[in-house]
Amino acid sequence: MIQKTRGAIAAGNLQTAEAGIEMLRLGGNAFDAAVAAVLASCVTEATLTSLAGGGFLLAHTQHNENILFDFFTQTPGQKRDVKDIDFCPVSVNFGSVAQEFHVGLGAIAVPGTAKGLFHVHKRLGRLPLEVIVEPAIHYAKTGVLLDDFQSYCLKILEPILLRTAGAREIFAPNGALLQAGETFAIPDLADTLNCLVEEGVEAFYEGEIAQQLVKDCQENGGYLTLEDLKNYRVIERKPLKTSYRGNTLLTNPPPSSGGSLIAFTLSLLSQLDLSTVGFGTTEHLKILSNAIRLTNQARTDGYDANLYQPDVAQNFLSSEHISQYANQLTPVTNKWGSTTHLSVVDAEGNAASVTSSNGEGSSHVIPGTGVMTNNMLGEADLHPTGFHQWQNNVRISSMMAPTMVLQQNQPEIVLGSGGSNRIRTAILQVISNIIDFDMSVDDAVNSSRMHWENDVLSLEPGFHHSDFEKTSFPFNGELVLWENHNMFFGGVHTVMQHPDGTISGAGDRRRNGSVATS
Repeated sequence: MIQKTRGAIAAGNLQTAEAGIEMLRLGGNAFDAAVAAVLASCVTEATLTSLAGGGFLLAHTQHNENILFDFFTQTPGQKRDVKDIDFCPVSVNFGSVAQEFHVGLGAIAVPGTAKGLFHVHKRLGRLPLEVIVEPAIHYAKTGVLLDDFQSYCLKILEPILLRTAGAREIFAPNGALLQAGETFAIPDLADTLNCLVEEGVEAFYEGEIAQQLVKDCQENGGYLTLEDLKNYRVIERKPLKTSYRGNTLLTNPPPSSGGSLIAFTLSLLSQLDLSTVGFGTTEHLKILSNAIRLTNQARTDGYDANLYQPDVAQNFLSSEHISQYANQLTPVTNKWGSTTHLSVVDAEGNAASVTSSNGEGSSHVIPGTGVMTNNMLGEADLHPTGFHQWQNNVRISSMMAPTMVLQQNQPEIVLGSGGSNRIRTAILQVISNIIDFDMSVDDAVNSSRMHWENDVLSLEPGFHHSDFEKTSFPFNGELVLWENHNMFFGGVHTVMQHPDGTISGAGDRRRNGSVATS
């Protein structure tokens, strides 16, 4: 949809988007809308995000200030003997393949979402906090109807959601998981949100909620201490800034990895004129897969090992380093990804790109709060060197990459994605679709995608499959042709502002995305 508006929001659920757009109708700005929408998503997308998860918000203000708010999860300050830790593998069956996750109190990292949202509101918001939280409180009290996608999320996470009494109370109040069309409510969460408005977010990090979480962890095999929670801080970072074909790109900087890897791949693609290749052709897919392969190769060349060094992105994206791989760029498995994203632009020139996650959830619900805690210490993707090997008291590196493309210092494209390791490949393909192939935002988001990882090339239907010759690709691995578009390939909810002032948006249909305008 394209129209002159006070603003637009693209999100993973219609009710999430409506919660945000209501803030614009009430005279709020994009940051009010973003905070309200993320809070609402803790109900409307409860398997994907939580107050006890983590995330990032990339902000562009009408005064041309760019800020990356990092409220992702933190590793605890102390370790315990592994034999005393509640850290359990859980197998999640996706039909054709099963994937193992780790849950339990020992999988909980220091949460950041609650403090992050309250920090952003205080820093950039306009409306009173009690107005911002009202949609989330309403949804939590009265309930929302589960749609097919959220019902699917419940089904595949069934072993986690039925593991503890606290989780069963929320997701299976009558003894069985709620189904599509049934009402889903979290009345305890409504009380928690009211408490945070009245007492401040410190209640979550120092008050009774914090003390209850710490008691649970210390008595039953978790790491978290009251010091971990008290010492947690939202970090305001300078976004990673690069360019692609004359457009300014802002994204998530280190210690998170997704933004730098997107920037590296786009730098490789900029060496070629993709507009002459044709979208979806074998040549196009060969170039994309090779660029992603080279990015993965370059990542092992000092990036991961130096993740917490101040100059890691500068060195990784230097022309000297990129040139080592660019000259190799010649035209030549079902996973979860419990992350959600939303993008907001208002008519004043403010924009927000927010990605948040609860992992798969630890299965532990803080008693009396309606809040399930994250399992970020149990995510294999976030701990490539092995579980329990994490460095104490540091931000966990993430593939989350809320991103903006600016034209003449104004937000042109605001986007991001869920999807674990597929986040970066999904985002860069949407950016390329808009800039290289001049697609509308809806076509760019909902066209077929590919993903290359571990010598496996996965392709959605819609490409020219009859033309594929496996041996022509720059690797000797497996070619997987998917029968349908799938959430495996991300959920890139995107808003685009045009030179004439109109705003268009697209929700990724792979994850039931929706757009709301005002």
